[in-house]
Amino acid sequence: MKSAKNIAGPLVPVRLATLLVVLVLNIAFAQDPAPAPASEYRLPPQGILDILDAPAPASAQLSPNQNWLVITERDLDYTTLAELAEPRLMLAGTRFKQYPDTRMETVGITRLTLRSIDGAMERILLPPGEGRINSVTWVRDSSTGGELAYTVIQNGTMAVHLYDAATGVDRRLATPGLIGKIDALSFTRDGSQLAFTAATRDAVTLWLADTRLATARPVPGLNLNHVNGGFAWTRGRPPVVARAVVADRGAPPAAPDVPTGPIVQESFGRAAQGRTFQDLLKTPHDEALFDYYFLNQIVRIDEQGAVTRLGEPGIHAAVSPSPDGEYLLVRTVKRPYSYQVPMSLFPTSTEVWSLDGTVVRRIHDAPLRENLPSARDAVLPGIRSITWRPDAPATLVLVKALDEGDPLKEVPRRDQVSLLTAPFDGEPVIFAETELRYGGILWAFPELAFVSERSARTTRTRTWVVNPSNLAEPPRLLWDRSSEDRYSDPGTPVLTDHPTELRQVPLRSADGRWLYLRGAGAAKEGARPFLDRLDLTALKPERLWQSSPPHYENLLEVLDSEAKRMVFSRESPTERPNLWLAELPGVDAKQLTDLPDPAPWFTRVKAELVRYQRPDGIQLSATLYLPPGYDRERDGALPFFFWAYPREFLTEQGASQLSGSPLEFKRPARQDHLLLLALGYGVLDNPTMPIVGKDAREPNDSYVEQLVANARAAIDHLVERGVADRNRIGIGGHSYGAFMTANLLAHSDLFRAGIARSGAYNRTLTPFGFQAEPRTYWQAAETYHQMSPFTHAPKVNEPILLIHGMRDSNSGTFPVQSERMFAALKGNGGNVRYVQLPLEDHGYGARESRRHVLWEMTTWLDEYVKKPATP
Repeated sequence: MKSAKNIAGPLVPVRLATLLVVLVLNIAFAQDPAPAPASEYRLPPQGILDILDAPAPASAQLSPNQNWLVITERDLDYTTLAELAEPRLMLAGTRFKQYPDTRMETVGITRLTLRSIDGAMERILLPPGEGRINSVTWVRDSSTGGELAYTVIQNGTMAVHLYDAATGVDRRLATPGLIGKIDALSFTRDGSQLAFTAATRDAVTLWLADTRLATARPVPGLNLNHVNGGFAWTRGRPPVVARAVVADRGAPPAAPDVPTGPIVQESFGRAAQGRTFQDLLKTPHDEALFDYYFLNQIVRIDEQGAVTRLGEPGIHAAVSPSPDGEYLLVRTVKRPYSYQVPMSLFPTSTEVWSLDGTVVRRIHDAPLRENLPSARDAVLPGIRSITWRPDAPATLVLVKALDEGDPLKEVPRRDQVSLLTAPFDGEPVIFAETELRYGGILWAFPELAFVSERSARTTRTRTWVVNPSNLAEPPRLLWDRSSEDRYSDPGTPVLTDHPTELRQVPLRSADGRWLYLRGAGAAKEGARPFLDRLDLTALKPERLWQSSPPHYENLLEVLDSEAKRMVFSRESPTERPNLWLAELPGVDAKQLTDLPDPAPWFTRVKAELVRYQRPDGIQLSATLYLPPGYDRERDGALPFFFWAYPREFLTEQGASQLSGSPLEFKRPARQDHLLLLALGYGVLDNPTMPIVGKDAREPNDSYVEQLVANARAAIDHLVERGVADRNRIGIGGHSYGAFMTANLLAHSDLFRAGIARSGAYNRTLTPFGFQAEPRTYWQAAETYHQMSPFTHAPKVNEPILLIHGMRDSNSGTFPVQSERMFAALKGNGGNVRYVQLPLEDHGYGARESRRHVLWEMTTWLDEYVKKPATP
């Protein structure tokens, strides 16, 4: 493709009085390599602004107890640059504000409609005056079935209300002396008590409320750790266990004015492979700050507010009460810290404590884990998971590798699952050993559990039915299939709250014979969600319900143990989604909601799920959007924009399977690339870009060839339909989609211009694997080089817009990736614009940033794609 002409004229610099940061726009011109000056944030065209500022659509869902239909109307919620500019620290893979978050949202819920599922009763909650409802929390075992708490923000203050939808009684909780931001509302299971936090700049206070009296009081002298803290009831009742700031911790350690010495790291003879991470510790001062902010004290608070310190202070990263509430599982981070991996991979000690803080038993000491295996099915050696068994009073579930984490070792069993029961003085008892990698256990009932195992190398996944009460009983195979075969997916169990325990279990018929399975129902003709029941004796499913044309229906909840009543959503290409109540088996459906159009600004947009194929027979699909009022005979072929994200597959069958349904209500919302429809572009959304392993080779060994074949097939399909102008098509993507964009411009002339957001372009900077690539750079150097658009920068002869958040925390996509790609393109005479977004992460959150990004995208495409091609 002939290179498009260069960008015209530098932008006028404007100082931002309210910000200490500026947006740095670096533009490379073929004639003038000098960088452009800093610029102001810009606004996209008015038609797009109108959509961005339109009211948020109402949404509907069921209450947790399934008794009430909840319809929520709320403001649009945008973050601002001022909020992102609040001081933050970035330590050990985490980001946090130096002080507790006291920002009170000025937006929130404007109207809450509660309607009983039978339609007999309706309640409406409105915030007072110009206030907003901020959050809603329900009582799990409500005596009336409709008890909840909600917070209200008005005039810079917050309050807690207790509400009973069944009676309509609304009581404001008395909170004398409370100041600050209220958050983290948590009821006891029976709703008799409510705990919540109130944050000021100086402290996070825990409050306890008696809901019968509607009064609350703070826990005196307790300051919860806002970085590494939190609280929880034990078994849904008092006491509360929390992680607090250590008393008299003082001020944060100051950075030294003069370095005390060099920063040294070393490694001798021990391989320590690891993928790239962001926000790591870098200096001894970082270590001191980490100790200061993450150190905490575990405490127990009784219902009278009395505080008991448990154990010694430490960097207690996780505290989990046992199901019976008698023990605590405590995971504590230890030194030595690492400058190579985040906190989650630092050395840890996992112990069981009694509720008085006594260490009952040390379960496991995990070393520093800098050697992260990248091969498929590779895991860390030794014990890698310690959790409570949810259906037992106090039993630990331990998972460890039997092959030292190496999937290439020939062993009869890969993983072992063991149980260790209170009082924790014996040896763990083997519960199961898996031939493939352990994939998890669903603990259903005393005599029933589902054990999953899987292999990423072969895509095989199996599920077994076992009897935890009788380990001598042989396991029974339930499913054996490929994880890439969506068409054979049997679904997952429908879950419900356990009647007496704080967990969810599979919904079971009253006679115990049946469980229920819900599934997406992927199929060649399009998805048709279903509800099955599974005979627990024969292990055979029976279909109870399935979505059928002309509608697309999706199961939300099953309301009774015999699956006679269910709530589902229903939509069609011309009918917006709404909730319905069905009475099985006759499926006498009743409409529950009449929600407004979720995107009224695009009512005249034409949308279609289209299918086409590559020359090698791989089936592809995408959602085709045509702009409002488009008529092919009148308007002819359109300028088009593709927005995509590649995915690797090990089987051609998995790569070819259709996702989604042509019967869905396809209405574009506010996604950036779909807003281009307002400017007359056609949009091909999520055209599948499968990269398939063939002939015993890894998928990425033919990445470029397959990527180009995917894109060419999509273009050919649109051109054959007569809706797209082959010479006016742009390509774009975010993250791995940005990587895709740069590769397509480097290795083909299919697109006239590209937009690459927050991407990685030089794979030598991610040498220990990326995405689904299991090999290191030194194992597949040629593949790494061939896939890196940085290597092929001289071949990029179409204009490319690079956008990147300057605080990108995503693994592998650090901002230097775009910085060096820009330098490579500029150095080779490419046409490139490089936009750095101050304060932004991998995704862009601030209102100002998002609007500016849309201005960049629309300006770029109007200049380099929409204009007719010159001969």
